[in-house]
Amino acid sequence: MQVLVNGETKTFNEPLSVTDLLDLLAIDEGFVAVALNGDFVPRSTYESTTVNEGDAVECVAPRQGG
Repeated sequence: MQVLVNGETKTFNEPLSVTDLLDLLAIDEGFVAVALNGDFVPRSTYESTTVNEGDAVECVAPRQGG
């Protein structure tokens, strides 16, 4: 299945949870906010939220600046 992650097409073998996706991408879920198809995904639902074929996922990490 193909999923758009931060604007880049990624291929996976099957639907996965947001937690599984972050693990496969080596992203620490404690340091990112995730949107699935434009909707914010609460961290408490990462395990139960499924990413499917054609979905768009945005992972945003906070940055310090000034």
